[in-house]
This record gives sequence, C-alpha cells and structure tokens, in this order.
Amino acid sequence: MPDTPGNKLLFLAYPFPPANITAAVRTWNMARYLGRLGWEVTVVTLHPSIWRQVEQPERMGERLQKEGIRLILTDHRWRCLSPDHLRCWNRGPGWLAGGICRRITRHLGIDRGIGWVKPVEQACAALTPEDVDVLLATGSPFAAFTVARRLSERLACPYILDYRDPWTGNPHVTRSSSPHIFRKEARLLAESAAVTIVSASWGEAMDRRFGLGSKLHVISNGYDPEDLAAVVPKEFDHFAIVYTGNFYPPKRVISPLMAVLDRLKIHPSVQDIPWFFHYYGGQEAHVRAEAERFGVMDRVVCHGRVPRAEALSAVRGAHVAVVITSVAAEATMEERGIVTGKVFEALGLGTPVLLIAPRESDARVVIDTAGSGGCFTGTDLQGMESFLLRMMTGWRPQPADRERFAWPGLASRLDQILRHAIAGNEMAGIS
Repeated sequence: MPDTPGNKLLFLAYPFPPANITAAVRTWNMARYLGRLGWEVTVVTLHPSIWRQVEQPERMGERLQKEGIRLILTDHRWRCLSPDHLRCWNRGPGWLAGGICRRITRHLGIDRGIGWVKPVEQACAALTPEDVDVLLATGSPFAAFTVARRLSERLACPYILDYRDPWTGNPHVTRSSSPHIFRKEARLLAESAAVTIVSASWGEAMDRRFGLGSKLHVISNGYDPEDLAAVVPKEFDHFAIVYTGNFYPPKRVISPLMAVLDRLKIHPSVQDIPWFFHYYGGQEAHVRAEAERFGVMDRVVCHGRVPRAEALSAVRGAHVAVVITSVAAEATMEERGIVTGKVFEALGLGTPVLLIAPRESDARVVIDTAGSGGCFTGTDLQGMESFLLRMMTGWRPQPADRERFAWPGLASRLDQILRHAIAGNEMAGIS
C-alpha cells in the first residue's frame, strides 16, 4: 500500500461493467487496481439498464463492495446516436428519426456521446472540492473530456485524459476531423494535468500534433491475472484455431487467414490431424462469405455473439488465438498504434497468438516482448502456414516478459501519474 492512502479519484468511465463491451475491461481494471493502491474510487458511468448487452449484472454489487468502488449512475439523453450499444427505438418512426439525427451529427462532427454531458453534470452536482482530489476521464466518447474540464473547474482539481483511441487522427475513421474539433482537443489537452494513451505510436502521433512532451504517458491495455486465472478452458477434441471479436473492413478482415486454411487443407503433413477454425462474434456473414470464397467452410465453426466468459473459455482452450489489427503490410503511424485488447487476453490466458499486423506495428512489439506467438503481414501466407504447421506438430513459443502487460503493474504506473497531478495542483495552490 502507498504511504499516503485515501486520495479521492473521480473516474468518468462511460463504458464500465456490467456493459458487455471490450472498453469496459480497461475501465474496470483501472478502478479495481487503483482502489487496491489506496485510492477512494468513485466511477461515474451509465446506468446498466441503458446498455443493450450486459454480463452478469447481478454480480456487480458484490464486486464493487469487495473492491471498495463507489458508483454514480447516470442517464443518457441521445441514445439514438449509439444504437448498437444503447437501448433506443429500433423500429418505426423512432428508428427513422434516430437515423436522421445520426446523419446530422456525423456531418457536423458532433460526438456521439454528447447526450452524456448534462446527465454527468447533474449526477455530480452534489460533489464538492473536498470530495475529489483528481479527475480521470476515459474516451471515447470524447464528450467525457469536455465534462471532465467543466467538473475540474468547479471542483478545483486537476484532470487527466485517458485515450483508448485517438480523437483526431483516428485510423478507424475515414473522414478527417474539422479544424473546430482539432482546436477543441488542443485546448482540453493544454489544460489537462496529464494524458495517457494505449500505444506508443498513437502517443508519438499525438505529440507531433499537439506538442505534449512529458505530459504524455503510455498506459497500454493489459490482462487481469486474477480474473483470467478463473477461466476454465473449453475442451476441443481437435486442433482449434480461434478468433473472437469484430472486423473493420477493408483493413481488418478474415480473408488472409481463410487463404491460409485453404493451403492447410491440402498439406500432406497434417492430413491425419483434425483441425477447425472457430469464430466467436457478431459478424458471421463476413466469416462465412470468405470461408465459402476460399472453399474452407467445412473447416469453419461460427458460434455467434457470446458472453465474454464463453469467449475467454474458448481462447484458453484454443491451440492458437488469431488477432488481426490490419491486413495491410505497411501502415501510417496511427495505424501502427492499433493494439486490440484481444492480444492481452491471449497473453494472460497463455494461448499462443497468430498476429496479423503491419510491419513495425505496436502489436508486434507486444507479442515479441511477451514471446507469445508469431507475427505476420496479411500477405505472408507462407509464414502463417508454416507457423500453424509447426503448432499442429507440437511446437510451442517460449513465453518471455508477459507480466509487463498485467494490470497490477500498469495500475502502479497510473497511480504515479495521478499522484504527480495532485502534487502539482497543490504546489500551484501554494504559489
């Protein structure tokens, strides 16, 4: 425990359990392990009834009490801007009106989380400066950053911005951000006490745009050794290749792997070894279409969207977990910074990874550091085939420094950043 326990953290975390989305894994582990380092953590998040997909909501009270985490639950006024994740009208005139709203906000560059700003301010209205020492906001949605600055002014405390994705310069967004959004982000960054981001390349790109210097810190995603230790492996009666999660065509697609499976089908050295590819996620149509195109549908099993616990069980039981950041061989700095959370789940579960990513990507650095698999570009079909053939005949990679990506250590680094921000605020008050 730290020498000065009891500092009060207000954590604006739009995604948080029991929401069944990947981003909630990061926010939960931040709150959980900061609490264990002596922080009094209060999380401001959406009421669970607002999410379309939740997982084990009945357990949340027990988990929060065990970790000493307090929740402030909020409403959301414009749920129609995020219909995939939030409960809203999904038929008839309501759905039509929501579609019109989404088109208008996209055209104007309005953050989809704009409807969360007022509910957060209202939910936090009773807080006083004595209740909060430092404020941490995670984005996206980046509307959380706007409300963080407003609250920090009222509560007279520093705020820190945690980027799970870039705001401007996001490689997943094809449309360029407007000058207005760029200026808004620059102002929020300038007034922040510190900035954290999940990968080094994204951090370097942000530093080039905004000149953040020593204010910028890399706090990657990671794995929770305690939660993953309880995962029971799914028992496959064959060599199992598993992919869990989403695709983002045209850069994150399953096509290269399907081409490799086509080669495996006719390779003489594994004709007597039963094997199948398993997909867990909501984009079965893409997987089936590519499997049919390459003639490997008889080797593909689609399980659909499943609870996170079931997906983790499949990864732990798999012989190989496939992770794809981009099928492009070369990439921009922003694209090199994509490191999906699926990488860390496989590390923590001890499952070898077949990573498809651009050259010099940050995801490759993670795999190489942890010694947990093989890294290939989307065009290196022969390399992927050789890797799978070796795995099928008994070879295993030798793990190295995977503990670097465990949440207890990551939270310790975040703890130092938060405490430094408080110290800086106190010094500014003295001067």
